[in-house]
Amino acid sequence: MKKIVIDGNVRHGRPVIEGTRVSVEEVLGMLESGMTYDEIQKEHGLKKEDILAVIRYMASLVKGEEVSKFVR
Repeated sequence: MKKIVIDGNVRHGRPVIEGTRVSVEEVLGMLESGMTYDEIQKEHGLKKEDILAVIRYMASLVKGEEVSKFVR
């Protein structure tokens, strides 16, 4: 399974799918816009596992985050 990597020489150090120049941010944007896994795979030559790695990466960043409400 491919992993998410950060390399200062690739995409200005933004997290990308290993072996590609496709950033985590791009994949999330595509998913947010309603693209299907199949569409993303065809357009960028990715595998379903790559897309799932992006989702797992983002989930790991927010895991354990505390959300607080501000009451006015």
